Amino acid sequence: MARILVTYASKKGSTTEIAQAIAKELHAAGHVVDVTETGAVTSPAGYNAVVIGGPVYMGKMMGEVGKFVKRHYNELKDLPVAGFIVGLGTVSKEPASIMNAEKVLMAALAPLQPVAVTAFSGRLDPQKLSWFQNWITKNVKSPVGDFRDWSAIAAWAKELPGRMKV
Repeated sequence: MARILVTYASKKGSTTEIAQAIAKELHAAGHVVDVTETGAVTSPAGYNAVVIGGPVYMGKMMGEVGKFVKRHYNELKDLPVAGFIVGLGTVSKEPASIMNAEKVLMAALAPLQPVAVTAFSGRLDPQKLSWFQNWITKNVKSPVGDFRDWSAIAAWAKELPGRMKV
Protein backbone atom coordinates (compact mmCIF):
# COMPACT_ATOMS: atom_id res chain seq x y z
CA MET A 1 0.00 0.00 0.00
CA ALA A 2 1.51 3.28 -1.16
CA ARG A 3 0.71 6.85 -0.24
CA ILE A 4 -0.09 8.75 -3.45
CA LEU A 5 -0.70 12.46 -4.02
CA VAL A 6 -3.04 13.43 -6.85
CA THR A 7 -2.65 17.16 -7.38
CA TYR A 8 -4.20 19.34 -10.03
CA ALA A 9 -4.95 22.83 -11.30
CA SER A 10 -8.48 23.60 -12.51
CA LYS A 11 -10.44 26.66 -13.63
CA LYS A 12 -13.96 25.39 -14.19
CA GLY A 13 -14.01 22.07 -12.29
CA SER A 14 -13.61 19.54 -15.10
CA THR A 15 -10.00 18.72 -14.16
CA THR A 16 -10.98 18.55 -10.48
CA GLU A 17 -13.52 15.83 -11.25
CA ILE A 18 -10.99 13.89 -13.33
CA ALA A 19 -8.42 14.08 -10.50
CA GLN A 20 -11.08 12.78 -8.08
CA ALA A 21 -11.89 9.90 -10.43
CA ILE A 22 -8.21 8.95 -10.65
CA ALA A 23 -7.90 9.10 -6.86
CA LYS A 24 -10.99 6.90 -6.49
CA GLU A 25 -9.41 4.18 -8.65
CA LEU A 26 -6.09 4.36 -6.80
CA HIS A 27 -7.92 4.15 -3.47
CA ALA A 28 -9.92 1.15 -4.73
CA ALA A 29 -6.58 -0.53 -5.51
CA GLY A 30 -5.68 -0.23 -1.83
CA HIS A 31 -3.57 2.91 -1.79
CA VAL A 32 -3.82 5.88 0.56
CA VAL A 33 -4.61 8.84 -1.68
CA ASP A 34 -4.76 12.56 -1.07
CA VAL A 35 -6.35 14.79 -3.73
CA THR A 36 -5.65 18.53 -3.62
CA GLU A 37 -5.07 21.58 -5.79
CA THR A 38 -1.43 22.29 -6.61
CA GLY A 39 -1.47 25.61 -4.78
CA ALA A 40 -2.55 23.96 -1.53
CA VAL A 41 0.27 21.40 -1.45
CA THR A 42 2.88 22.38 1.13
CA SER A 43 5.19 19.48 0.29
CA PRO A 44 5.07 16.14 -1.55
CA ALA A 45 7.45 14.71 1.08
CA GLY A 46 6.09 11.51 2.57
CA TYR A 47 4.39 10.34 -0.62
CA ASN A 48 5.51 7.32 -2.59
CA ALA A 49 4.22 8.70 -5.91
CA VAL A 50 2.60 11.83 -7.36
CA VAL A 51 0.03 12.34 -10.13
CA ILE A 52 -0.08 15.89 -11.53
CA GLY A 53 -2.81 17.21 -13.82
CA GLY A 54 -4.15 20.37 -15.31
CA PRO A 55 -6.08 21.91 -18.18
CA VAL A 56 -4.75 23.36 -21.41
CA TYR A 57 -5.97 26.79 -22.49
CA MET A 58 -4.91 28.51 -25.70
CA GLY A 59 -2.19 25.90 -26.28
CA LYS A 60 -0.59 26.19 -22.83
CA MET A 61 -1.07 24.27 -19.63
CA MET A 62 -2.45 26.23 -16.71
CA GLY A 63 0.53 27.96 -15.08
CA GLU A 64 -0.04 26.52 -11.62
CA VAL A 65 1.23 23.14 -12.82
CA GLY A 66 4.65 24.48 -13.83
CA LYS A 67 4.84 26.54 -10.63
CA PHE A 68 4.12 23.40 -8.58
CA VAL A 69 6.90 21.46 -10.36
CA LYS A 70 9.42 24.29 -9.85
CA ARG A 71 8.44 24.81 -6.21
CA HIS A 72 8.75 21.11 -5.31
CA TYR A 73 11.28 19.86 -7.87
CA ASN A 74 13.82 18.67 -5.28
CA GLU A 75 11.24 16.35 -3.69
CA LEU A 76 9.55 15.32 -6.96
CA LYS A 77 12.73 14.34 -8.83
CA ASP A 78 13.14 11.27 -6.61
CA LEU A 79 9.51 10.12 -6.89
CA PRO A 80 7.62 8.35 -9.66
CA VAL A 81 5.45 11.04 -11.27
CA ALA A 82 2.58 10.66 -13.72
CA GLY A 83 0.82 13.48 -15.51
CA PHE A 84 -2.42 14.20 -17.29
CA ILE A 85 -3.69 17.13 -19.32
CA VAL A 86 -7.31 18.03 -19.98
CA GLY A 87 -8.61 19.95 -22.97
CA LEU A 88 -10.84 20.10 -26.00
CA GLY A 89 -8.11 19.64 -28.61
CA THR A 90 -8.28 15.88 -28.12
CA VAL A 91 -12.03 15.63 -28.77
CA SER A 92 -11.32 14.80 -32.42
CA LYS A 93 -9.16 11.81 -31.35
CA GLU A 94 -6.65 12.77 -34.04
CA PRO A 95 -3.18 11.41 -33.15
CA ALA A 96 -1.54 14.77 -33.90
CA SER A 97 -3.87 16.56 -31.47
CA ILE A 98 -3.18 14.02 -28.73
CA MET A 99 0.58 14.19 -29.33
CA ASN A 100 0.44 17.99 -29.19
CA ALA A 101 -1.44 17.92 -25.87
CA GLU A 102 1.10 15.48 -24.42
CA LYS A 103 3.93 17.73 -25.64
CA VAL A 104 2.34 20.67 -23.78
CA LEU A 105 2.07 18.47 -20.68
CA MET A 106 5.71 17.37 -20.88
CA ALA A 107 6.81 21.02 -21.18
CA ALA A 108 4.84 21.91 -18.04
CA LEU A 109 6.32 18.99 -16.10
CA ALA A 110 9.92 19.55 -17.27
CA PRO A 111 12.51 18.80 -16.12
CA LEU A 112 10.69 15.86 -14.52
CA GLN A 113 10.58 12.63 -16.53
CA PRO A 114 7.10 11.19 -15.84
CA VAL A 115 6.58 7.43 -15.93
CA ALA A 116 3.14 7.90 -17.52
CA VAL A 117 1.39 10.74 -19.33
CA THR A 118 -1.97 11.05 -21.03
CA ALA A 119 -4.39 13.54 -22.50
CA PHE A 120 -8.08 13.51 -21.64
CA SER A 121 -10.86 15.38 -23.36
CA GLY A 122 -12.60 17.80 -21.04
CA ARG A 123 -15.86 19.64 -20.65
CA LEU A 124 -16.94 23.04 -21.90
CA ASP A 125 -20.08 24.28 -20.23
CA PRO A 126 -21.29 27.59 -21.72
CA GLN A 127 -23.15 28.35 -18.49
CA LYS A 128 -19.82 28.59 -16.66
CA LEU A 129 -18.34 31.05 -19.15
CA SER A 130 -18.48 34.82 -19.26
CA TRP A 131 -20.30 36.43 -22.18
CA PHE A 132 -16.89 37.20 -23.76
CA GLN A 133 -15.69 33.60 -23.37
CA ASN A 134 -18.94 32.40 -24.95
CA TRP A 135 -18.43 34.84 -27.82
CA ILE A 136 -14.89 33.50 -28.40
CA THR A 137 -16.10 29.90 -28.15
CA LYS A 138 -18.68 30.53 -30.87
CA ASN A 139 -16.25 32.39 -33.12
CA VAL A 140 -13.57 29.69 -33.00
CA LYS A 141 -16.25 26.98 -33.32
CA SER A 142 -15.03 25.20 -30.21
CA PRO A 143 -16.81 21.97 -29.34
CA VAL A 144 -19.27 22.46 -26.49
CA GLY A 145 -20.31 19.70 -24.10
CA ASP A 146 -18.88 17.06 -21.81
CA PHE A 147 -16.37 14.91 -23.68
CA ARG A 148 -14.77 13.18 -20.69
CA ASP A 149 -14.40 9.43 -21.17
CA TRP A 150 -14.77 8.07 -17.65
CA SER A 151 -13.87 4.52 -18.73
CA ALA A 152 -10.58 5.71 -20.26
CA ILE A 153 -9.83 7.78 -17.15
CA ALA A 154 -10.46 4.76 -14.89
CA ALA A 155 -8.39 2.47 -17.12
CA TRP A 156 -5.41 4.85 -17.06
CA ALA A 157 -5.67 5.24 -13.28
CA LYS A 158 -5.73 1.45 -12.83
CA GLU A 159 -2.44 1.17 -14.76
CA LEU A 160 -0.67 3.78 -12.64
CA PRO A 161 0.43 1.62 -9.67
CA GLY A 162 2.25 -0.74 -12.05
CA ARG A 163 3.83 2.08 -14.02
CA MET A 164 4.80 3.92 -10.84
CA LYS A 165 5.99 0.67 -9.23
CA VAL A 166 4.00 1.25 -6.05
